[in-house]
Amino acid sequence: MKIPVSLLSTYLYCSRKLFLERVLLLEEPPKESVVMGSIRHEFYDSINKKEEGIVSSITKKVPLDSIKSLYRKEYLAILWKAITNNKRMLDEVNINMPDAYKKSFQFITEEASLRATNIFKFIEANEVFGEELWQRLTPKIMSELRVESDVLKLKGIVDQIHVYDKEYVPFELKTGKVPQDGVWPSHRIQIAAYSLLLQEHFNTPIKEGYIFYLDTKERRHIAINQFMVEEVMRIVDEVIAVIESKDLPEFCNNENKCRKCGLRQVCYNEEEIKNLIKVRTNLRNHS
Repeated sequence: MKIPVSLLSTYLYCSRKLFLERVLLLEEPPKESVVMGSIRHEFYDSINKKEEGIVSSITKKVPLDSIKSLYRKEYLAILWKAITNNKRMLDEVNINMPDAYKKSFQFITEEASLRATNIFKFIEANEVFGEELWQRLTPKIMSELRVESDVLKLKGIVDQIHVYDKEYVPFELKTGKVPQDGVWPSHRIQIAAYSLLLQEHFNTPIKEGYIFYLDTKERRHIAINQFMVEEVMRIVDEVIAVIESKDLPEFCNNENKCRKCGLRQVCYNEEEIKNLIKVRTNLRNHS
């Protein structure tokens, strides 16, 4: 069995929710934050794939404002395409496409300005343009890389990998509330798991990773060590045990988590839960 890395986060958040979703196959109703997060993820994936073309198109020295305008034009077009691709999900949370565009506009234009400024500074320092500019530019950014491992019993898609020569640094993009210091525990385990997968995939040590909190544009560093490796492997085994078990885990006893959970109503309905477990058990026995 190979489990998605995202299940490690779900388990740390609430093992009971993991059981409801993976064993009883229940789904949460869509949330605005999740839908807007999906749009941002798709946007980042697209701009990283377009980056080479944008950079290579700069064939001579131009003012910073011209590079910013180039990036802004490309990025806003990519944003609108991502919004169009997610129209059905937006409809489910009662957000129309123009409102989704407005919600993302400032974030996208700031990202365009930041990347344009970095390119401008690199040109100023190195006097290179076009294809040579792209070839020498560091870091390069890979996105949405699928990785899996029979040994680790894990699989997943890494949001971003920043490549410096032969060094690979994973980045996970997150929306929502940002911790005062460091990263949320589930995010730390997630980046550690992806580091292990990348280490096997590229056959090279992965020493660090980052959580990039999109709403505040903060990068939080995580050093990868042996203790984290052991913790990831322990949690993987615990997640698999929950998935293979017939026993419903206890409540997480966290009112904030329960209040925000889209499965709260069915989770507290013991009679419905018993019926669902019975149906699922019968299906397993006849499969």
